[in-house]
Amino acid sequence: MTRPARKRYTDQPFPPYRHIPGRTPHPTRDPKGHSYGQPEPDLPDLNREEWRQCEHYLFGIDLFNAGYWWECHEVLEGLWHASGIGSDASHVLQAVIQCAAAHLKVQTAQPEGARRLFQHSLRHAQWCGDRRLGLDLDAMIRDTRTYLTIQEAEAARLVLEF
Repeated sequence: MTRPARKRYTDQPFPPYRHIPGRTPHPTRDPKGHSYGQPEPDLPDLNREEWRQCEHYLFGIDLFNAGYWWECHEVLEGLWHASGIGSDASHVLQAVIQCAAAHLKVQTAQPEGARRLFQHSLRHAQWCGDRRLGLDLDAMIRDTRTYLTIQEAEAARLVLEF
């Protein structure tokens, strides 16, 4: 049974296609890419700034929930860098990024890559401390594990607790 659509956290439009490496134009490097030539945004440190007001973060969660795995990774990676690699917020972001990448590996029939990325996400989820950026990381891990191991399982979805 298909779950009902999840509420969106932003009203930003989704890209015209979900990037799948080797199958679609690279979004930023190919002139036909959906994000080609777009400037890099100025991003906050989510260890110091409120995630609830960060449109970039909220859009990254929307992308994850809509199955834009590559795009989610790209959006959240900028925040990961801005938050300082190794910080509590960066571990949360890395856990989500790795789960998104694992979902993409399932979609591209690379189960070993998906398993490795999932293992990385587990470590980051354990290291994030109390700064969880509104996410139930346990549910994300549980649902991603299910998606990776049960053929007909639905992809994980992220729910933010405001």
